[in-house]
Amino acid sequence: MSTDQSPSKDEQPTHDHDHEDADGPGYPTPAAMRTESEREKTAYVMALRVGMETDGKDFVGVVDLDPESETYSELIDTVEMPNKGDELHHFGWNACSSSCHAEGLARQYLVVPGQRSSRIHIIDAEDPRDPEIVTVIEPEEVFEYDLSAPHTVHCVPDGKIVISMLGNADGELPGGFLQLDQEDFTIDGRWENDTGEWEGMHYDYWYQPRHDVLVSTEWAAPNTYYPGFDLEDVEAGNYGDSIHIWDWSEKRHEQTLEFGEEGRIPLEVRMSHNPEETQGYVGAGLSSNIIHFYETDDGTWDWDVVIEEKAREHDDWDMPVPSLVTDTLLSLDDQYLFYSNWLHGNLRMYDVSDMGNPRLVDTIWAGGLFGDRQEVQGTNIRGSPQMLQLSRDGRRLYWTTSLFSSWDNQFFPEIAEEGSVMLKADVYPDEGRMELDEEFLVDFGDAPGSPARAHEIRWPGGDCTSDVWR
Repeated sequence: MSTDQSPSKDEQPTHDHDHEDADGPGYPTPAAMRTESEREKTAYVMALRVGMETDGKDFVGVVDLDPESETYSELIDTVEMPNKGDELHHFGWNACSSSCHAEGLARQYLVVPGQRSSRIHIIDAEDPRDPEIVTVIEPEEVFEYDLSAPHTVHCVPDGKIVISMLGNADGELPGGFLQLDQEDFTIDGRWENDTGEWEGMHYDYWYQPRHDVLVSTEWAAPNTYYPGFDLEDVEAGNYGDSIHIWDWSEKRHEQTLEFGEEGRIPLEVRMSHNPEETQGYVGAGLSSNIIHFYETDDGTWDWDVVIEEKAREHDDWDMPVPSLVTDTLLSLDDQYLFYSNWLHGNLRMYDVSDMGNPRLVDTIWAGGLFGDRQEVQGTNIRGSPQMLQLSRDGRRLYWTTSLFSSWDNQFFPEIAEEGSVMLKADVYPDEGRMELDEEFLVDFGDAPGSPARAHEIRWPGGDCTSDVWR
């Protein structure tokens, strides 16, 4: 595929999808979300206490992001889970921009799974500053479909919610996709139609309904990654090294792109926000590469490594330290790619106006094993840049510093005692640079009750990683 023939970043795609007759939730185009939405004033942040010394309950935190507010950069509310041990990780909305023609449907409910418990919580966020749990799907209901370990949550255009599931009911392979009804949050069954025929790994996924495709990535079986990272599991082939192409309408696996050593542990997948495009990126965690994947002229898919992070020597390690690319994010105009190097301690900003030829424009170091900045406002940066979220206008980048409870405790054990933090950078897209905001810090070590780890971030109204366009 020739990426230089793509529509310009601000050009509205030409197709038969009617943007004007869009009365449902979200925005008709990525450009509309970027230019017409208000500045984010609150954030929802997954916070967990699994593996902490205090062993309390997880919660969804509400962070004040209004700079005019007296409680700016503070945790102003918490929605505590009813049970311990969930390991809140990723979450999403009941509806997004792909539901723009679903009249009467509102983006009102957060779908909040527990990675370890397989319990799924439904939170009513009609009042953005005072959300509350209204429904809980218990693990036993999920296990009935031989699935466990929920991860990525996306709404889809047909009135459903699809959740990637990393394991079977016993925490082994294969996983699959669980489907919920958008209105009453009952389980509809499994999304895929080839259950039992394909036994690959799961992790994240993205879909482009206009091109009838879903792309999924790999981590490992839950029983492999739950205890922590063991290099022997990599050598035994227990961690993923591939992504998978699915037929969206037929709900069947079509093609596997095998990366081998160049793409070990491919985690977050980010496809172009432009629904005309059939290309995207995946961050290969352990190999520490950014891989560009794309549809070719004959309808099959191919890939190239377009960014390589070099391993570094460290006095306390008996092997070179990989950067461990753990999160990636595309700005809504597909102009910039951001990604985090969790072990090294930095986040990168690349100009990807030509997606096949990314160009590094800036780096921020904050925490990690090599970061020259280990404090903000006198507070230790426990962990390193990890989960990212960008403001809709592309001018503010926020991140948290916890990866997964057992992995935190292995590589940054101070998080288990003191919790993690949330930080922010100001982004200047016209200049291609970013700058750490030293006035912004949310210390989840000071969370009500006891310290917590902060993970994924979401905005009321949608964001760069929640919404898909048709």
